[in-house]
Amino acid sequence: MTTICAFGIIALAGCNDDDKAQQTDSKKNLQPIVIQGALPIETESLAAKLSDTTVETVGGWKFWKGTYQGYPVIISKTRMGMSNSAAATTIAITRYNPVAIINQGTSGGHDPALNVYDIVLGKYTTNIGAFRTPQLPVGGGSNALNWTEAFDVFPEDESDPEPIAIRKFEGDAGLLAAAQKAKLNYKKGQVVEGTLGAADVWNNELDRIAFFHQNYGTSAEEMEGASVAQIAAQFNVPFLGIRVLSNNITNGGAYDAGTGEACQEFVLDVVVEYMKAKQPTS
Repeated sequence: MTTICAFGIIALAGCNDDDKAQQTDSKKNLQPIVIQGALPIETESLAAKLSDTTVETVGGWKFWKGTYQGYPVIISKTRMGMSNSAAATTIAITRYNPVAIINQGTSGGHDPALNVYDIVLGKYTTNIGAFRTPQLPVGGGSNALNWTEAFDVFPEDESDPEPIAIRKFEGDAGLLAAAQKAKLNYKKGQVVEGTLGAADVWNNELDRIAFFHQNYGTSAEEMEGASVAQIAAQFNVPFLGIRVLSNNITNGGAYDAGTGEACQEFVLDVVVEYMKAKQPTS
């Protein structure tokens, strides 16, 4: 009887080993997910957590290729700004054929109800730097609070010479679902869905910030997400922006450098939840 039990244990152990091997193989066969950050403080911590890492540099853009908990992951340092992030996204999509893209990092708060360390999931991401200004004569001055006509740089009707509309890119439903699961592990602040505004502008004028919050529904601002969303949309690649508030001048929330690390840890949890859902069940 003891011998039979021993054989049973050995057989069970062999089955478990086979199951683990199959799971590892199925993870490796997945397309990689790309996680973007603009700066070293938004990417290097992520890259350090990868296994079997190799580094590729294309032009001025750096990519770390590896695995996280067995899932294929690429960390992309986009550099700051809309043009840099658009170029980095195009390279990542055409070179690595990712299953999805997460653009993450720090941001400035637009919503007084949000605090430093709160994380905004980009249910929408929008360009807050594209406008048609009012026509004024020489000497008529300039007032950005009167720039009320948003210019849609990604119109459905490309024959329209003046596409005046607020363009909002919707976050991918699967990535949002994964982020909602991951938020159960985040203890440093709230995790909320909202609108992320992006432009090559760092806004410090409280009236201007209030304008975006009221008219665009922005929760926070950053400098890359809208261009990433636009490129991802043209390649039909799932996209989500995830941003932590590193400061919020609308309620006196002072800058905290630790927020970037907190966001990266959260994003890795999102990646695991998303890739788990993509992994074949048999």
